[in-house]
Amino acid sequence: MKIENSRSVNLYLALAYRFSIILILYTLCRLGFYAFNYSLFQPISLPKYLFMLFGGLKFDISALIYINLLFLILQLTPTPYKYRDGYQRFCKWLFIVTNSFGILANFVDFVYFKYTLKRTTATVFDQFSHEDNKLSLFADFLRDYWYLLLLLVAVIWLFTWLYDRVSVKKVSPFNWADYTLQTGLTIAIALLCVIGVRGGWGFVTRPITLSNAGEFVDTPDQMSLVLNTPFCIFRTLKASKLKQVSHFDEQTLNTLYNPIHQPSGNEPFNKLNVVFLIIESLGKEHVGSLNRNLMDGKYSGYTPFIDSLVSEGFTFTHTYANGRKSIDALPSIISGIPSIREPYVLSIYSGNQTTSIAKLLGDEGYETAFFHGAPNGSMGFSSYTNLAGIKRYYGQNEYGKPEDSDGTWGIWDDLFMQYMAGTMNTLKQPFFSAFFSLSSHHPFNLPEQYKGKFPKGPLPVQEVLGYTDMALRNFFKTASTMPWYKNTLFVLCADHATVSYFPEYQNTPGYFAIPIVFYYPGGQLKGKSDKIVQQIDIMPTVLNFLNYKKPYFALGFDAFNQHSDNFAVNNNDGTFSFYQGDYLLMNDGKLNLSLYNLKADPLTANNILEKETLVAEKMEKYLKAFIQQYNNRMIDNKLTVK
Repeated sequence: MKIENSRSVNLYLALAYRFSIILILYTLCRLGFYAFNYSLFQPISLPKYLFMLFGGLKFDISALIYINLLFLILQLTPTPYKYRDGYQRFCKWLFIVTNSFGILANFVDFVYFKYTLKRTTATVFDQFSHEDNKLSLFADFLRDYWYLLLLLVAVIWLFTWLYDRVSVKKVSPFNWADYTLQTGLTIAIALLCVIGVRGGWGFVTRPITLSNAGEFVDTPDQMSLVLNTPFCIFRTLKASKLKQVSHFDEQTLNTLYNPIHQPSGNEPFNKLNVVFLIIESLGKEHVGSLNRNLMDGKYSGYTPFIDSLVSEGFTFTHTYANGRKSIDALPSIISGIPSIREPYVLSIYSGNQTTSIAKLLGDEGYETAFFHGAPNGSMGFSSYTNLAGIKRYYGQNEYGKPEDSDGTWGIWDDLFMQYMAGTMNTLKQPFFSAFFSLSSHHPFNLPEQYKGKFPKGPLPVQEVLGYTDMALRNFFKTASTMPWYKNTLFVLCADHATVSYFPEYQNTPGYFAIPIVFYYPGGQLKGKSDKIVQQIDIMPTVLNFLNYKKPYFALGFDAFNQHSDNFAVNNNDGTFSFYQGDYLLMNDGKLNLSLYNLKADPLTANNILEKETLVAEKMEKYLKAFIQQYNNRMIDNKLTVK
């Protein structure tokens, strides 16, 4: 049945038209959201806001594919039945009803946002699941915001009217050529939908999540202006929700463990340049100088240049990553925030107001930059670094020579690190920069001219780490000729450990063991301490080494502090690994599972939980303090110093 005053068009043109309608309506919803909550945001320039609107299209497309998946299947299935009037009427109301719920979700946040200061996520279902007065709450909402209901009705009426302006032209007869053509178009559109849901087409592109909105904003609170509510609900349906914890009163809690760092000492702020070198998959096992006990002292490892940094710098006996994925590393290292149970940047708390060493130093006049040789947007790094206050991003796009790519991840480390050294030479001192390598990632390829040049170990990654080690040597050789070199504190660490060969690393502490080395060519910073240090300790250690003079938030410790009650923590599949002194405590969040003395039992073969109850109780107390600070501050959005 043809709607009066409608125009019959090809089915695929009708699809494009109808999705254009809903995209425009989502943009109007985004404008309405801003209008209703304008006073809650700092002033935004028109060009910046237009950039946010443009960025919002990526999230709208993803949400609309989720919402309209059934509609798309019905419309794209290559069959003559889809041209029947009854079939198209069903599809029409399926499209109108499902998308009206999406519009309704956006409208709810016009007013609900001011209570939460973030877009509604799937946690709203848990939040109201135990309320017995849902109907009265809904009635109160309609009474207070009746004008929004009228506006919603008007928008849905307009939506329906616009839908009816075109109808699908029938195809008759439907022959084998139509089947072939439409099957091909269905496959092509399905691929486009996969790209739309993921937010990009690159090999290294992961499905976009809430934190990717950070790419288009200046501060985390602005992310809500880029996102839409249906997207936030879909992307958090399986997300873990933290629970409030009350093991200790506030005074006792802060005595045990306080993530607010206060300045101490009278020394002036020493504005050294700071350079973080984060090496992909550099497990501690692969660094010979950190494993003098292996192979009866004959083990040399695969990183001779890193060995030289260890001998000329400062490191620690027990150094750990806070996660097992690259996506866990940057918040841990740069913001002092570890991932617990799931990556922080993928969690429902990724829009929290946070700080970072880059932001704090930037406020003190530092230039800030991040270097990663992958295509811009890879791993969501550009989004995170923007939220972390890093002003300059240098990726494959800025490098400008795609022919230097490894064909999988990005620019070869050696070439990109030389580019980084030259680019850093253009930065005004003091500066903070961070580099994230990529060549030592599966599939562990090498440039043709370097094949056979580095020792091959029992693990494929070890040969490639030899190449990255050479790239580091060449970087330092170039950097040492530059005027900023001796005024720079370098911090080298890994993003995470990787597969292991020796039994000493085939256990829980070994799975997280990485090198952490501080190197200051212009000063006396040399030695090794028998202390536990983790990635989230890097930020407070560097800031305290610089004599930074303002209080700040970071969940780690100053590694150079003489106190020995510090601890390290990581979490894998819901189980906490808690390191303190000579011991490792395993805890599932409620109960202690096992206890090991790592000094006496490095292979973690003997569970001494029943024998060392006092040690376990003491460690559990500190772990509970950490969980309480982490959970409650995440939930209450208290990750900064006010």
